Parts: sequence; structure tokens; C-alpha cells
Amino acid sequence: MPGPIGHHRWAIAEGYIPKASNGPEPEMTSHETVCILNAGDTDAQVTLTIYFSDREPIGPYRLTVGARRTLHQRFNDLDKPAAVPRGTDYACIIESDQPVVVQHTRLDSRQSENALLTTMAYPG
Repeated sequence: MPGPIGHHRWAIAEGYIPKASNGPEPEMTSHETVCILNAGDTDAQVTLTIYFSDREPIGPYRLTVGARRTLHQRFNDLDKPAAVPRGTDYACIIESDQPVVVQHTRLDSRQSENALLTTMAYPG
């Protein structure tokens, strides 16, 4: 079997949770999600720190991604130590004690013609 896959640090440079949504909740609520894959044999302890252009960072947000599991965490649902603000540009640094793979996804449902964006995070 090959060695671990992924990295210990990742960056998402572009973040924005739209304030408005269109469609049934919670499925069509405008949101951003960090998707984390832990293909290793040890649970990953993960922290997220949110950065802004006009204020100090908030975090860390602490997550556990089980061994050989994936976690899809909506930024909208992060609330400790503080809620991630809607309608505000932000970026995120993800750090893990185990190698993980990170993807970023946004659903923008402000209009009935929904927009979905997804991209791999930057391994750092």
C-alpha cells in the first residue's frame, strides 16, 4: 500500500458566504464548504483559521477527521470561537497533524439559477 496522501497545511485564498439564498433550506442555503479527506490510518486533528482584509483573524476552529474518512464542513456552521460572517471576503488556513487533502466548494443560490464553484486548496 502506498504512503499517506496529502499535506499538513493548506490555504483557501478566496472565501465568501453570500448573505441571501433561494430555494429550500438547508439544501439550497448559500454556503461554503471545506472538504477534507483523511485517507490515512490515524484520525486527523485539524484547525482552521479565518483571515480578513480589515480585521484580525478568528480561530482556531477545531475539527477531527476520522481515519479513512472524509468531512464536509460548512463554514456557515462554524460558530466557536465566532461565527464566520456572511457577505464578507475571507481566506482560510487549514492545518492538520496528519496528511490530508482539502477541497473548497461554494453554493451561491442568491438567484434561482444557482452557481456552484469548487477548487482544490493550495498545499503549503
